[in-house]
Amino acid sequence: DWSGYEVPEFHPDYVAKHGDSPTFTFFGDEEEAFQKLRSGFKTDLAHPCSQSVAKWRDAGLLEPLDKTKITAWADMNPQIMAMKDLVSTADGQVWFLPWEWGNSLLTYNSEKVDAADIKSLRVLADPRFKDRVSIGDNVDDAYALASLAIGLKDWTQMTDAQFKEASDFLREVHKNVRLYWTDTTEIVQAMSGGEVDLAWAWNDAAVQSALAGAPIKSTRDTKEGLSTWVCGYVRIKGGTGSVDKAYDYLNAINTPAVATYLLTDWGYGHANARAMSEIDPQVVADQGYADVEKFLDRTLFQSPLPTELRQKMIEEFEKIKAGY
Repeated sequence: DWSGYEVPEFHPDYVAKHGDSPTFTFFGDEEEAFQKLRSGFKTDLAHPCSQSVAKWRDAGLLEPLDKTKITAWADMNPQIMAMKDLVSTADGQVWFLPWEWGNSLLTYNSEKVDAADIKSLRVLADPRFKDRVSIGDNVDDAYALASLAIGLKDWTQMTDAQFKEASDFLREVHKNVRLYWTDTTEIVQAMSGGEVDLAWAWNDAAVQSALAGAPIKSTRDTKEGLSTWVCGYVRIKGGTGSVDKAYDYLNAINTPAVATYLLTDWGYGHANARAMSEIDPQVVADQGYADVEKFLDRTLFQSPLPTELRQKMIEEFEKIKAGY
């Protein structure tokens, strides 16, 4: 799992039933997790995002889910569940339980960054912000940012010329980067502590910083838009733990109480539409999830990439971070 998702507030019913949380191990990004699983690491469940599910499935890493054992399966958001070749495949097998969905978007210190400077994602490459920028150490978020910056909303159609243009933009951003953050705690601390003033970050960075009293905000109004992703849980083939406990966990994360915590404390929407409907409508609206169609407008959806293109991104991003 990603670091941070181990908190018991995300699975209280599991703790109530079994007396403790499951055992977690963490990854920095999905490519790291993919390589670890391919090398034989054993786990029962994992938490990839939309752009990785097909790759993991095609590599033979996944075990189909039994949707009859997921009690709220019928309550899931139909727009998310209908995403092509993500949740299920043509043969009717189910591979993915969508759980949280949100954005990668421009995040800033409102006391140090002028409102006029946050109208474009290209501000991240502005020399005025040298050593005051952070983006995630995550190839998908990095190239989602770069794709948007060059005006590309469907990154699956990226040409060689656009790949070079996107990579060149990331090289310009690199000149300003103070740190490449690896988890929510790191970017929240960096922004709240004044180390970083501008970031390309997930919704929770601004939400958790604001809850701590820091003047950190995010904006959906850059002219290039923002990126949207859906993440969730899969069963890993060859897991050695209890299958019943695995489904207990999947059911425990899929409740109205968890949806409320996910939205209010992390700023993410829950894929369980019924659970979301039970949250105070004003809270839902304040976090930007009241209108799904509007939420998805002007966004680059992090859909699965062609394998060759994603591998190019992985290799190039490592060069960029190393200063080449």
